Amino acid sequence: MSNTVERIKCLIIGSGPAGYTAAIYAARADMKPVMYTGMQMGGQLTTTTEVDNFPGYPKGTDGTAMMEDLKNQAERFGTEVRFGMATEVEFSQELGGIHKVIVDETTQLEAETVIISTGATAKYLGLESEQRLIGGGVSACATCDGFFYKGQDVVVVGAGDTAAEEATYLANICSKVTMLVRKDYMRASKAMQHRVNKTENIEVLYNTEVDEVLGDKVVTGVRAVNNQTKEKIEIPVEGIFIAIGHKPNTDMFKGVLDMDETGYLITKGKSTKTNVPGVFAAGDVQDKEYRQAVTAAGTGCMAALDAERYIGALE
Repeated sequence: MSNTVERIKCLIIGSGPAGYTAAIYAARADMKPVMYTGMQMGGQLTTTTEVDNFPGYPKGTDGTAMMEDLKNQAERFGTEVRFGMATEVEFSQELGGIHKVIVDETTQLEAETVIISTGATAKYLGLESEQRLIGGGVSACATCDGFFYKGQDVVVVGAGDTAAEEATYLANICSKVTMLVRKDYMRASKAMQHRVNKTENIEVLYNTEVDEVLGDKVVTGVRAVNNQTKEKIEIPVEGIFIAIGHKPNTDMFKGVLDMDETGYLITKGKSTKTNVPGVFAAGDVQDKEYRQAVTAAGTGCMAALDAERYIGALE
């Protein structure tokens, strides 16, 4: 580990719309932010081929291009963007304390403020065909990508509230939605189950799992298997939405920052403040309700403003 310790006024851990927006605001506030992007520079959106619902892109764009735009904007105002991953933290519990962060297990940093925007990772089934077709018909976000399947047939995999919400959302724009539920019952709340059952173009197949996602470059169907009878069927669809949950990227902060039972960081009230003074959280790492690029960007702005005000109050 290096003997020289760099002192940073505002350290941003993670990129994506939350991190880059925080960087833009922090840089404009002369906080000289330094960002470590994580291993997936730009976050989840770089796996999305088309983005049509982010303000300011009337003709749409793709996720990678949009993240590059945000990165360039952050750098234009003076953000130093570095490729690397925070691997260990030692946060001070004192007001005005200095926070220590180790990057790539070798570089030690000291920061007056830290903005965490490490995001969340969608859970997938782990099939080779599924991974190969992400962006080609496989998605983990109906509100992000559902528009592209208007008038088409799709499959939703999952049994909880998220799956039920995605299915009913898609039913409004797709011809037919087939839900694949692994057990003989749904885990979703009774209210969500009633909504699914009352929607005419949703069909629920119980005791059913995905055996293979069909298609070469784009999804053409799903081969499903009944886990009781072992019978296999092929369902011709253009899209498959995996709705089995997300995992927030917060393992590094366990025992240090307050989080809920599923690992999402808890922020105070309408702010981005964590339980540690000078440490803020933005984006999907603290938002399990909306998980949209535009809401992540909004909390990134909030985190930079909270960090600026925190330093201002100390001075």
